[in-house]
Amino acid sequence: MHARTPTARIQDEIYREMYLLEAGRSGSELGLALALLRAWVAIDSKSERAGNREWLSKLSPICLQMIEAALKQNAPALPCAQ
Repeated sequence: MHARTPTARIQDEIYREMYLLEAGRSGSELGLALALLRAWVAIDSKSERAGNREWLSKLSPICLQMIEAALKQNAPALPCAQ
């Protein structure tokens, strides 16, 4: 059995959090945001290959849209000021 690389674990974490957010799991917006931050820190600190950085650069905007949409959907309606 092969040990999984740190990059593979990070990618799995991001995909898992994306799935949880799509499923409407409470708090998954924060989980996905944290997974993205961990991925960027890991890539910047470990001299990862350009392919990993490219993957994260392509995936991050999608994740951000998902987070923003979920937050907008879950935001309580503000009462109208009269």
